[in-house]
Amino acid sequence: MEKQFRPSPNAFKNTFCVFKEVPCDVIEGMTIQYESKAGSSYYYTKEGMYRLSNHWGRLANSKWRLEPMEVASPTKYKLGFALWDSFFPDNTMDKLYYLEANFESKTVNYNHKNNPVYDQKALLRTSFETTKRIKQIRNLFELTSWAKYFENKDIEELRMKIINGLIYTEKSLEEIKREQL
Repeated sequence: MEKQFRPSPNAFKNTFCVFKEVPCDVIEGMTIQYESKAGSSYYYTKEGMYRLSNHWGRLANSKWRLEPMEVASPTKYKLGFALWDSFFPDNTMDKLYYLEANFESKTVNYNHKNNPVYDQKALLRTSFETTKRIKQIRNLFELTSWAKYFENKDIEELRMKIINGLIYTEKSLEEIKREQL
């Protein structure tokens, strides 16, 4: 019989975590150790936690993101795995988050300052400030109407300068755009 691991009851309150999507067959034979009212299933191991769910992002009082596999899973339910040391404290008051932009895929994500790969260059922001900047960066990636005021400029280079300004400075979007005129 498999030995069940139980994490601390407070392990998930007010936390941030990035789960890596894994194939669903990984949990075959494992026993569900917790099932939420929303229908998510949890499987605990000594190393970490598997979570099978059809919803990711903000969860009650935590922020849990799923990084998808390279080959997209066709099902609504996704299985994610996170090591126990990947759960970081979260609150609305402290500057805990930094932004990362991927200019090839035209995406932006936030990460926690306790992430071991944080290079200390991107500015740390509160949850509210982070959310605001994410919206601005997504608009810069998705829209081109903002570029009509920048005649004869390379839009991709301009986009990169503005987005990097949003990530690495305290300047407002308007200030950063003005500097590019």
